Amino acid sequence: MKRDAYEVLGVGRNADEAEVKKAFRKLARELHPDVNNHDPEAEEKFKEAAEAYEILSDADRRQVYDRYGHEGLRRGGQSPNFEGFGSISDLFEAFFGGGFGGAFGGGFGPSAPRAGGDASVEVEIDLEQAAAGAAVDVTYEVVDRCERCHGNGAEPGTPITTCSRCGGNGILQAVSRTPFGQVARTVACDVCGGDGRVAERACTRCDGRGREVLTRAIGVDVPAGIATGQRIRVSGRGHAGEAGAPSGDLYVHVTVREHQHFIRDGNDLVTVLDVPAPLAALGCKLEVPTLDGPEDVHVRPGTQPGETLELRGRGMPVLRRPGRRGDLRAVVNVVIPRRLTDEQRKLLTRLSETLTDANSRSEESMFAKLKRVLHV
Repeated sequence: MKRDAYEVLGVGRNADEAEVKKAFRKLARELHPDVNNHDPEAEEKFKEAAEAYEILSDADRRQVYDRYGHEGLRRGGQSPNFEGFGSISDLFEAFFGGGFGGAFGGGFGPSAPRAGGDASVEVEIDLEQAAAGAAVDVTYEVVDRCERCHGNGAEPGTPITTCSRCGGNGILQAVSRTPFGQVARTVACDVCGGDGRVAERACTRCDGRGREVLTRAIGVDVPAGIATGQRIRVSGRGHAGEAGAPSGDLYVHVTVREHQHFIRDGNDLVTVLDVPAPLAALGCKLEVPTLDGPEDVHVRPGTQPGETLELRGRGMPVLRRPGRRGDLRAVVNVVIPRRLTDEQRKLLTRLSETLTDANSRSEESMFAKLKRVLHV
């Protein structure tokens, strides 16, 4: 069901023509695609506002609407119709002529040169590179200015002349029929594309487009602490824009390869420390691998499977926080011997015969044991 026209524009039923116009222009400013391009419903919202404006700004339509509503306008053939417009930009030009800038003062031509689009490339790095930071080379395809004509579209050594169709202005006056009558608007020249100049002989490399697809290779600085799924923005290294417009940016999407010793958990690293069962019972000193080299840790007597030994500050650097690092957690895996010699079997048998409940008694609750074993 269509909303009330007064509600759409936010005006009272006694609003005069100036108030209606002011309210509509305010909405148009908010809904223009250059301002509100994050809203996929902006076009429908503008059409709704435009319809409300067409109803309330016309005395005859407003009178019918006040008495019979939208249905009265439909039956009388007075409902505004915007189906003939290809885009919201056409709607703005129909109402304001010459674009959004001209509608609200100041204005810019029919269309400013378009900036280049963003490019992207994927790169894989090792965990050590992610930890220390690294310079990596990336290769990607990009639309760039033609190297033969330097972007002007003309065959080298041939002249570039004033466009005969637009007289060098780059714009043409176009008249179109709309539901509101004939509307004059400015459009980019279809011959020179708004540049005002044309090449007598098109560049043989880019066919006069001034741009071509090239393969580029650049070095990219990877910051310490970066993680899989994050990206690096390299300003101005994307696709080339139209003449006079800036290039887009390059986004480097990073994947950190799996490591044979470590699993990453945010800024922390997790590894497994294999401890032979006798040493877990007696206690010992073992080496734990870290990104900075092996480091000794003390395994307390009676250490149980799943217990965690924590090494502070031996994890990953915190991205863009110099001097900050996560921790390294070594999860104890008590290794039970799978194959025994006769002598070892005799020794373990003698040990088992001496064990009592007192040797394995623990103050640890069942819940605590499950948390330790399941690492939750």
